[in-house]
Amino acid sequence: MSSGRIVAAALAPHPPHLVYADNPPQNEPRAECGWEMLRWGYERLRKDLAAVEPDVYIVLSPHWQTYVGWHFLGLPRFQSLSVDPIFPNLFRYHYDLQVDVGLSEAIQAEAEAEGLVTAMMRNPDFRVDYGTIVSCHLANPAWDKPIVAISSNRLTSWYSTEVLQAQALALGRATQRAVEASGKRAVLLASCSLSHRHFVAEGDVPEDMTREHITHHGQHLWDMRVIDHLRNGRSREVIEEMPEFVEQAIAETDSGALTWMLGALGIPTIPAELYAYGTVIGTGNAVMGWFPERAA
Repeated sequence: MSSGRIVAAALAPHPPHLVYADNPPQNEPRAECGWEMLRWGYERLRKDLAAVEPDVYIVLSPHWQTYVGWHFLGLPRFQSLSVDPIFPNLFRYHYDLQVDVGLSEAIQAEAEAEGLVTAMMRNPDFRVDYGTIVSCHLANPAWDKPIVAISSNRLTSWYSTEVLQAQALALGRATQRAVEASGKRAVLLASCSLSHRHFVAEGDVPEDMTREHITHHGQHLWDMRVIDHLRNGRSREVIEEMPEFVEQAIAETDSGALTWMLGALGIPTIPAELYAYGTVIGTGNAVMGWFPERAA
């Protein structure tokens, strides 16, 4: 078996509005339009991800929140209805997904070797979080590849962003080793927005783009700073500035998703491809991609 490798990685934000606006058959609500820059950016990302012929998508989501360790889906299939608790009018999604249990268990074993607390989710009635579903749908709407889903250990809440980052980097190293040993071609999805201060009220027509803008200018400045770092291969600077970014911009990177992905890529110095930046209910969202083989 040939050596496995991470063939691509993406910053893949998960606003349910993007699925709503795409009108896939799995989602019950219907939309007229909306958030086109982000949705078209995802279209371009999908083409590039398909071109590297992945075997599996590995996603870490902020909305599977666990307070004792990092958890992994541990059954081959999960099927149910996902309803967004804040936007049930936009996202009622019937999902049926396949899990690469072997790779999930391998990452768990490597994570424990790093000293991390872990657990496998083997409850067949467990409802997969909407962050996992949205990012995986937008990256691969055909759902023709299995996934590995990882929870967000809420260490920022219990301790600090610095403690979270140390563990997320360790989890990234574990992920890299497990992928290489698996012989599979993996795509990593960091399922998170950048700045994350929401509007507090929704318009009568959610897809009315005349209402859409960043919540405040400071968020925009921080988003542009982080994007500039990533586009110029300055991942180390992003990690060093992450605690302040999380505090100042209420960034969803407090989940550890972006840090985990950068850690699994070995803190890359290759520039990231920016496919789109846009706002959703005031939050800042960047769709970005890393392609190590293309860079080499």
